[in-house]
Amino acid sequence: MVKDHEKDSAEVAKKLWRDYYSSRRSVAARNAIAEHYLQLVKVVAGRISVALPTHVDREDLFSSGFFGLIDAIERFDIGRNIKFETYAGLRIRGAILDYLRSKDWISVTMRQKIRKYEKTVQQLEAEHERAPTDQEIADSMEVSLKELAIIEQHASAAASILSIESDSASDGTYFDVTNRDVNPLARVEQTAIRETLATAIDRLPEKERIVVSLYYYEELTLKEIGMILHLSEARISQIHSKAVIKLKNYLERVKHSLIG
Repeated sequence: MVKDHEKDSAEVAKKLWRDYYSSRRSVAARNAIAEHYLQLVKVVAGRISVALPTHVDREDLFSSGFFGLIDAIERFDIGRNIKFETYAGLRIRGAILDYLRSKDWISVTMRQKIRKYEKTVQQLEAEHERAPTDQEIADSMEVSLKELAIIEQHASAAASILSIESDSASDGTYFDVTNRDVNPLARVEQTAIRETLATAIDRLPEKERIVVSLYYYEELTLKEIGMILHLSEARISQIHSKAVIKLKNYLERVKHSLIG
């Protein structure tokens, strides 16, 4: 059953779009639509910012996302069989990704440390046939646990950006499962990716698997997950970072095994 406030919001949106087209796409009508969907920018920017280093300005992410929303309104074809929220979400993410690319906020030195970290994790996993502990990784890399945590945060951020990049199209194209024009091969590839990702998640330690499931499938915030697991938000963020890195490593191994 559709809740009353959702029904009211949908009616408001319909009126705003009618006004936009009847006014021949006036700036005022466009801005009214943007204001109505402003929460979508906050949600997308908020979820992307979770894995980013603290020095990345969240307001800049929001501003970039807002311009993505404006672009989505101007480009949206109401005749297509797709919800505006779906299309706008991809445009917003694409705009934020473009901003992050332009900043290149990960230094060359940190990128080298990230590569060393990922290689170390892979080697230890192969050696012990299990996920390595923080202490084992730190000892192998000859760094402190504090420095390891910083490297993991940046590695998680880099992995998240790559994930966003693979899902977003900066040229405005988008993949929608309701679109009958989608190439059947693309559907098969999407299904294979989902199945591989599900396998990767199943391989995670229990706590990391729970955090990933609650965050990406139940769409809970890190704070809400912390309340459920009785852990601090900072600790949940750390667990999330580890999980993202492990998923990336697993998917990379699968990719190389298929290519090689």
